[in-house]
Amino acid sequence: MSKDRFDARLDTVPLSPGVYLMKDASGVVIYVGKAKKLRNRLRSYFGGGKIIHPKVAAMVSHVADFEYVVVDSEAEALLLESNLIKRYMPQYNILLRDDKAYPYVCITLNEEYPRVFKAFRPDEKARREGARYYGPYMSGDLSNTLKAIDEIFPLKKCRKVFPRDIGKERPCLNYHIGKCMAPCSGKVSPSEYRNMIFDIVAFFDGRYDGIRKQLQEQMDEASEELDFERAAVLRDRLAALNAITKDQRVFLDVDRDVDAIGVYSQGGETCVRKLELRDGRIVGSSTYFLKGDTGTVSEIVSGFITQYYPDAANIPPVVLVPAVEEEEDLDLLGGFLTGEAGRKVRVYTPERGQMRKLLDLACVNAREMMVRRILRGGGAQADPAAGLRILEKMLGLQDGTLHRAESYDISNLGNDDICAGMVVFKDGRPDRKSYRLFRMKTVTAQDDFASMRETLTRRFSHDGRDGFEFPDIILVDGGKGQLSAVKSVVDSLELSRDIPMIGMVKNSRHRTAGVVMTDGTEIMLDKQEPSDDDIVLLRFLSSVQNEVHRFAITYQKKLAGKRNMRYKLENIKGIGPSKRRALLSSLGSVKAVEEADIKTLEGIKGITGTDARNIRMYFHGEED
Repeated sequence: MSKDRFDARLDTVPLSPGVYLMKDASGVVIYVGKAKKLRNRLRSYFGGGKIIHPKVAAMVSHVADFEYVVVDSEAEALLLESNLIKRYMPQYNILLRDDKAYPYVCITLNEEYPRVFKAFRPDEKARREGARYYGPYMSGDLSNTLKAIDEIFPLKKCRKVFPRDIGKERPCLNYHIGKCMAPCSGKVSPSEYRNMIFDIVAFFDGRYDGIRKQLQEQMDEASEELDFERAAVLRDRLAALNAITKDQRVFLDVDRDVDAIGVYSQGGETCVRKLELRDGRIVGSSTYFLKGDTGTVSEIVSGFITQYYPDAANIPPVVLVPAVEEEEDLDLLGGFLTGEAGRKVRVYTPERGQMRKLLDLACVNAREMMVRRILRGGGAQADPAAGLRILEKMLGLQDGTLHRAESYDISNLGNDDICAGMVVFKDGRPDRKSYRLFRMKTVTAQDDFASMRETLTRRFSHDGRDGFEFPDIILVDGGKGQLSAVKSVVDSLELSRDIPMIGMVKNSRHRTAGVVMTDGTEIMLDKQEPSDDDIVLLRFLSSVQNEVHRFAITYQKKLAGKRNMRYKLENIKGIGPSKRRALLSSLGSVKAVEEADIKTLEGIKGITGTDARNIRMYFHGEED
């Protein structure tokens, strides 16, 4: 459709709230959006002005037609937008797609004798009939959760189908050891079994106190009746429940349910991590990955809330989200959730206090989940070596040349704890047994170039005969300057063979954006419409940069912690620098100082009896 025809049609679009649908030349809906004033929003796309956002520019370039639906309010527009996105799954919208590698827990409340099991995809028909889904979980988290349920609740563990198989066989060993209610015996009514299932639902909802109180009462009752065998079983269940809850961090000393939504984008994807706070404790989390990392925060948050919560097992009264571009969007989303929950729900961005800490934790978790996913090589079907194959094409190398990639990062705290980390990726996957750490021996002041020279000189003093293989490529964390510096050091070492290297360039948001070659050529990967190869390479380079930075800074923090611990000895009355050095020189470590008795301490040159007693008092609150 020509721009002139768009102009003519825009004049007839009303200044009313509504929803618009963008279509490509084949009539496929490629984007659905809402607007407070339809005409103004559509003119922003087709009015001839410059479109800054690359995703919007890409979408508009493919629009051949559009249509719109007028509604009475913004709230109605939000609801209609949500329904149309679910119907058409448009290419340029934020779409909620959880990775099938991250499973759910399904509780079939739609069945007479409900089951609890792992499911890789929610069954929408079962959900409409009453089944509940919790998750998605990281695989290890789910294994621990199901193990806890097995220890706390007498849930059936066999493959029998009820009520079909009731009374056909005698109860198995699990019944006799208190691990199963044995509905197969015919002595357990559906209502009794469902009551136990409702306790499991309460467990997933984070309502531990009620379960704890019930177990305690049942255990006390069994003890009073001298049924010590049953009391012991209940005691073990109570202990298992207490073990689950004892390490949960308490954020709020109030009876409040809160969901915190963290967002992190990188490498062509966005991760949304939802933390669930129930009765002041974090009791659950969900992780979703959205295609694309160029959407606004408002679009990501709105897309997640409108697609996730209508099917959620529970909508809390408070939902925390990152700061969005338009604050009125939060009121709109709060109204949407209020309609879904049937009670008041507030959506907002906290500025300070415990709520802010909870939101920040959700955002940190979103980043960690993204890094973890990237290190896994992306989705379940991804080829982890695909990034190396693309680098071979860029460098003009024969297919299959690159297997071992190395990257290095310098970390320090001013002039203290100067160190470096080396990470190794073999065929696209991190090879942690080959990682190495370097604490600077000759560099005593902050100087990244000198530190990198020492690191590379020490690294390449190993020629492969001692098991320290040469890399097939060096990935330099930085642009032209850093790449040139590293290349000059490697060239000066006169190695037995040339090693190709490239620099990994970041953008203004400190995210991996492209590569730079040794001849100075830059190739940007985070362009308006990146190719599949761009996205694959971007993800691989992001994983390398994230991993080498994490590895180096973790070591630096460990060194700083040890240094600080050594100086903590000077907090002891009468212990100064010289006595601290004497203690550590004689005993070797702070831990050994802590464990030493008074006689041992008095035997150290310079340590008096008073010093020894002060040391014991400092660590143990006693002398001996």
